[in-house]
Amino acid sequence: MNLVPDIAAFADELTRIRRDIHAHPEIGFRETRTAALVAEALTGWGVEVHRGIGGTGVVGVIRGDGPGRRIGLRADMDALPMTEATGLPHASRTPEAFHGCGHDGHTTMLLGAARYLAATRRFPGEVVLVFQPAEEGLGGAAAMIADGLFARFPCDEIYAIHNWPGAPLGRVSLTPGVAMAAADTFDVTITGKGAHGAQPHLAVDPVMVATALAQAFQTIVSRNVDPLRAAIVSVTRIQAGSAYNVIPETAHLGGTIRTFDEGVRALVLERMRTLAAGIAEAYGAQVRVEADPRFSLLRNGEAEARAAMEIARDLVGPELAELDADPKSGSEDFADMLAVVPGAYLWLGQGDGPALHNPHYDFNDAALPIGASLHARIAEARCAVPRDAGARRAAE
Repeated sequence: MNLVPDIAAFADELTRIRRDIHAHPEIGFRETRTAALVAEALTGWGVEVHRGIGGTGVVGVIRGDGPGRRIGLRADMDALPMTEATGLPHASRTPEAFHGCGHDGHTTMLLGAARYLAATRRFPGEVVLVFQPAEEGLGGAAAMIADGLFARFPCDEIYAIHNWPGAPLGRVSLTPGVAMAAADTFDVTITGKGAHGAQPHLAVDPVMVATALAQAFQTIVSRNVDPLRAAIVSVTRIQAGSAYNVIPETAHLGGTIRTFDEGVRALVLERMRTLAAGIAEAYGAQVRVEADPRFSLLRNGEAEARAAMEIARDLVGPELAELDADPKSGSEDFADMLAVVPGAYLWLGQGDGPALHNPHYDFNDAALPIGASLHARIAEARCAVPRDAGARRAAE
């Protein structure tokens, strides 16, 4: 593995930073301590720092040794609203907050790259370091963009890295084109007629409507979506009633939809509303379906993905570089940035261990110098591409 020697030399310091962030997690738009830590570190390394972008976002700008392109590197800073169960010495000290997705590692990897790039500046142009708040379903990327992220700090390309438990340590994988699913949440409110549990004939039972809808929604994927075009409809919540002997007035169910195609996305929502209306009429109830588009399709640029993989091959070796990885059914709001600026989203293997969003998960510190080196090499290489060549490749 061909890591950047300067970054490998301060790997222990990266571990210390990562574990400090891990012990003090902050959920979306509340990352005040994390943002302050990032800003202080960048300032100490001579990086131009801008705070409060999109709420708690931080942007650093490193100018190279001459004119050139502007390359963005992004990391997410927020934690999940869940309780950690690792029992580690650096476990979360904040109730109901936990870095269960590795954003502490992502932030630290980008800090490691920043330290190296600020010290060497062996690239033309500028590197824009984007430390984003509120990735976990709260719209942090959109908030930064709305607050003028790319108007104030225009980028020719932008890249991000996410850890992946279960993949060999150091494996870099990505998918040109559609790489991660769009995600919508849905809420269905059912209004029937309450009654005594011993007199069901006097009720319009919303629980029966909810269970019928939960089953009917599963037919959308199996009977309405083209079998060669993937979709997921998961009912994850059913809530109704508060007593054993009362048929409730209302019931609620909710869940998530994942799709890889905008046409399929529209079809699934249309079928949900049609099924809900039909079942409501059959049972004599009223049903309201609400959908919230949480994440857009994440599309990697073809040229940028292939360029990033060439850099990764040089760094980790061809045996650990996987270009045409299968798309992932998870979602990521870096998609909003890629809709504005071309670039790529890379996955970095961190070895065996609990999955993301598992209470026993912890980021593997051995991945820190690898991710930091990958960020740094991408920045150096892509800044050095002539501006007209970059435009031609992006158009191909």
